[in-house]
Amino acid sequence: MSGHPFMDVRVAALFEGYPDPLRDRLLVLRGLIFDTAARVLGAGRLVETLKWGQPSYLPETPRVGTTVRIDATKGKPPGYALYVHCQTSLVSTYRETYPDLFRFEGNRAIVFSVDDEIHREALEHCIAMALTYHAKGR
Repeated sequence: MSGHPFMDVRVAALFEGYPDPLRDRLLVLRGLIFDTAARVLGAGRLVETLKWGQPSYLPETPRVGTTVRIDATKGKPPGYALYVHCQTSLVSTYRETYPDLFRFEGNRAIVFSVDDEIHREALEHCIAMALTYHAKGR
């Protein structure tokens, strides 16, 4: 596990159902979300739940950030993604900031192969932007 106990038994059960290499990568991503939230001023405590059947993380305080979801991607080869709300400007900002570092799916996700090296610092920055998305105007 990532060092962060599961807050929701449904999320824990979903993680148990992922095949090993994919589960390991998603657990790393989950841990990165929690670690980033703990370091980012304004993000606060996270709520862990299922939204659209996907593990989802959002600040406990309303109107601070937008939900970050993670899940396996459909198709072959096996992959996974970090999803944000498609009506935010987040993915366009990610694309402008890190055009050669990540692969993107439309305006809703950063996608990874299980074999990809995670660019931790850049991904933390993307997660931090999502978890404080609504707070930037305060």
